[in-house]
Amino acid sequence: MVELNNKKILVTFLMHLGDLILITPFINALRKAAPNAHIAVLVDEKLKDVVLFNPNLNQVITIDKKGGDNTIFALIKCAKNLSAQNFDVVINLHPNERCSFICAFTKTKFRTGVSHALFAWRWSKRLKLERTLHAADMYLDVLKQLGVKELRNNGLEIFPSNEHFAAAEEFWHSKGVKNDDKLVGFNIGSAVMTKRWAGERFAKCADILAGYGYKIVFFGGNMDKDMVQEAAGFMHSNAIIATGCFTIGVLSAAMQHCSLIITNDSGPMHVAISQKVPIVALYGPSNPKLYGPYTKNAIIVKANPPCLGCAGGMKHKCDDMSCMTNLSVEQVVAASEKILNKRSKI
Repeated sequence: MVELNNKKILVTFLMHLGDLILITPFINALRKAAPNAHIAVLVDEKLKDVVLFNPNLNQVITIDKKGGDNTIFALIKCAKNLSAQNFDVVINLHPNERCSFICAFTKTKFRTGVSHALFAWRWSKRLKLERTLHAADMYLDVLKQLGVKELRNNGLEIFPSNEHFAAAEEFWHSKGVKNDDKLVGFNIGSAVMTKRWAGERFAKCADILAGYGYKIVFFGGNMDKDMVQEAAGFMHSNAIIATGCFTIGVLSAAMQHCSLIITNDSGPMHVAISQKVPIVALYGPSNPKLYGPYTKNAIIVKANPPCLGCAGGMKHKCDDMSCMTNLSVEQVVAASEKILNKRSKI
């Protein structure tokens, strides 16, 4: 077993939004295993809201991985700065080249976790990711390999600040949303085109739920603006467009106002889960057993009849996208009604 308590620990992880949220159970379990440790995390500057106010962390360190720090010289400087902080243990959670490079050249007493093969020789104890597990459990398994036996955690977690909540309330007020209004959120974007359900179908679902008395809001980032405008253009009812309006922290706070969020497999899906909001998740080419909602408060909707091609794996090339086109409006509405009817009885 690797001694973690009373140590100065650095966790490094420079992947995407959804992936970063999926390591928050690891952070929670690490704190329980090492209550007196100093725990720091290295993340992408653009995603720092995911961990910035996490009470299980003592320190958040960032780099602008696709901006000013996207050079070999910047990575060397980062490793040098980290070395000066005298971490006892460095734990790397993903074997990509950038993170492995930084870890390899950060001076530490013990370097562990996973590594790109090029830098494996620098690791004190190199581990492997158990990719048959759900991604959140896969990261927790790193702790198990280090000898931690108690892996209980609170699920996905993002902690919005008071400023985030204030900004969210200001936005809702500007859109005429009152505290007792019932909202259903839609996240229709995804970085992977084959994970996207048609905007026109989202619009049909939105109109049906608006007919039940729910206000409709579209979330998403700046890259989703065009597809959201297109989807909203198909609607016969009105929708609130929040696309591109929020930082991650404000998005987390804003989502708490929703009774339900209907979403493709994407980073904002995990944001919603971190705020304990029920979701209906639409799944095509990605495998929900590995990358699905890390919560019991979700319904996963898949094509019926099922896709016989890429569904079930992480294949992002699809001849006819039948895993998404065979997913019907009726399926999504039925799943949504099931959750909303249950909430109305609470």
